[in-house]
Amino acid sequence: MDFAVSRTGTTLVTLHGGSETTASDEAMATLADTFETLAAEGAIADWELGDTEVYEHPTGPFDPYTIALEFSVTVTVAADDADDAVESGASAIDAALTDADVDVVSYASSPTASAV
Repeated sequence: MDFAVSRTGTTLVTLHGGSETTASDEAMATLADTFETLAAEGAIADWELGDTEVYEHPTGPFDPYTIALEFSVTVTVAADDADDAVESGASAIDAALTDADVDVVSYASSPTASAV
């Protein structure tokens, strides 16, 4: 049986930007490109970006911004039941994010599974 397993979390993106807005927009675009690539490769089935906020302001004129971005990622897995799906889906999500160099991920909640 196929299950859709979803996980919501936050990641940090560090980059140089001229302002908070520019840095937030660039961070959002960077993560969106990463998730689009993962979806095109079949590593994830669906994704959504949420809010952004400045996690760390630059301490000097040429220092980067660190932006916190909320996201939700879904994968499709084959499993005997929802518990097995959650376990394998969470592993698949972790592997996809690690392979795409999405760093400093913290999850807001446990993964959820629903039959497809």
